[in-house]
Amino acid sequence: MNSDHKALEKQALESLDSMSAVPKFKGSIGRVIGWVDTCFLTLAVMALIAIAATVLLQICSRLFLPFSIAWTEELSRYLFIYMVALSVGVVLRQNRNISVELFHHRLSPRMKAAFQVLICLMIGLFALLVLPYAWKYAQNGTWQTSPTLHVPMLYIFFSTVVTFALLLVYSLLGCLEGMIAMCRSSASLQES
Repeated sequence: MNSDHKALEKQALESLDSMSAVPKFKGSIGRVIGWVDTCFLTLAVMALIAIAATVLLQICSRLFLPFSIAWTEELSRYLFIYMVALSVGVVLRQNRNISVELFHHRLSPRMKAAFQVLICLMIGLFALLVLPYAWKYAQNGTWQTSPTLHVPMLYIFFSTVVTFALLLVYSLLGCLEGMIAMCRSSASLQES
């Protein structure tokens, strides 16, 4: 019964996302990557909850207080930026990024793996090219502070470094998973 349930779950997932057929790392490496994914997603969810609380505070202050709190809009903006930055790698790994799926379902498992390698390679190369400029951009914030929170803008601008570093790391993982899947036999790809 359990194996039937897993087979149905896999089939349903593949019908929604054909690129999920490319197997992810398993074993201790897969557990470590899963733990890191969970950490980043937890931080992103905490940022989302903080955004909701901040916006709720802003609304309450405008409705019930004689003054509105000025820093809430700025904080919610920075939390949103970091929420995106912290989740971008996991989104790439789970194939949840925006894509046009016109032909993915027609590809063989080996071609899906090759397509994943190609996409991750392009994203990784882009991230590698942009990362030094993101660091230079972040350094511009060393002599600036945010208008209402008075936080050094280095911490806010550093989100670009986080974004492209995570994209680089996760695209390398995607390339490795795709190359390993390409080297496997077609029968073993369909089973996993």
